[in-house]
Amino acid sequence: MNGPLSRYRILEVAHMLAGPYCGMLLADLGAEVIKIEPPEGDIARRVSPHSIGPHNAYFASLNRGKKSVVLDLASADGRNSLHALVASSQGLITNLRPAAIRKLGLTYDALKQFNPAIACIALTGYGLEGSHAERPAYDYVIQALTGVMAITGDPGAPPTKTGYSAVDNSAGIMGAFALAAKLAEGKGGQCDISMFDVMLSQLNYLAGAWLNAGEPAQRYPRSAHPYVVPAQIFQTADGWVTLFISHDDFWRRFCTEAGKREWIADARFATMHARRENREAVIAALEPVLQGDTTASWVERLAPLGVVVAPIETLEQALASPLAKEREMVITIDTDAGPLRGIGNPVRIAGQQTKFSAPPLLGEHGAELLGAKA
Repeated sequence: MNGPLSRYRILEVAHMLAGPYCGMLLADLGAEVIKIEPPEGDIARRVSPHSIGPHNAYFASLNRGKKSVVLDLASADGRNSLHALVASSQGLITNLRPAAIRKLGLTYDALKQFNPAIACIALTGYGLEGSHAERPAYDYVIQALTGVMAITGDPGAPPTKTGYSAVDNSAGIMGAFALAAKLAEGKGGQCDISMFDVMLSQLNYLAGAWLNAGEPAQRYPRSAHPYVVPAQIFQTADGWVTLFISHDDFWRRFCTEAGKREWIADARFATMHARRENREAVIAALEPVLQGDTTASWVERLAPLGVVVAPIETLEQALASPLAKEREMVITIDTDAGPLRGIGNPVRIAGQQTKFSAPPLLGEHGAELLGAKA
């Protein structure tokens, strides 16, 4: 293993997305991540209809670089093997329901007798304790309960989920952050990370507006920002563009390039505060101007001026973009069944090159890690 976490062994008793993503981020940074799976394996091994040989595409996107052992944690032998691994590990990640976490002995209180220095990360929907602890929690449900759906989409449209699994991914990142903090501290203990808490924390300034000023969070047309105007998507002659003008100097540059220098002195438009107070007038004035040229042309004209502007691209376009290539964000892992492609790790550390390896086959490392018990 290589990377800043190469001296750490992390156990992962997790399935689907949040826990495995947490473990993969740590594995990318060099940790030895041992995925402990039930005899039937992580359900994620069967989610996607796409595969490269034995590697399910969904599973592969969340589990590269790990080792896999099969343990039946409901059995005495399985628990004994877990405890042997705990003794030589520094961390444990799980995203099972609280009742299952306790039943299988995956809490710090249950494991400290085998290793008092182990850090245990529990990623759950609503926390290990409390009135909602045992309720089922999925990304969709947490988005519904935290207000994310209510503020996503255009006014008048039905509540809308984000286009990807924002809750699960955010919880996985927070879990990796918490475990890294405990590893830096060098002490064992229990970390309780609730998906509900994670999403509320990410609504920071919107929550602050309500808590301190009574301003409710709401939707704005065309994905507009609540305070910055103009900051939204606009239709162009051939598609869409996103424009974000946060400073008055950028506004002046935009007006000059757009041939609307009179807007610079217009009292309704001249300052950030005025544009916010006159949102509808600003947007109404901008729409026909932006529709007068193509998306590519607006980007070509405005980007060199420092104005924040970008085309609305599909995921497929983003993956094929020169920027993704320059940042080396699309990676290829060689496997016996052929190349397995995926997304790289966004953490770049000077002087270190991240090495990616294939996701493990079910139980592939049992003999290596468990010996005769495998």
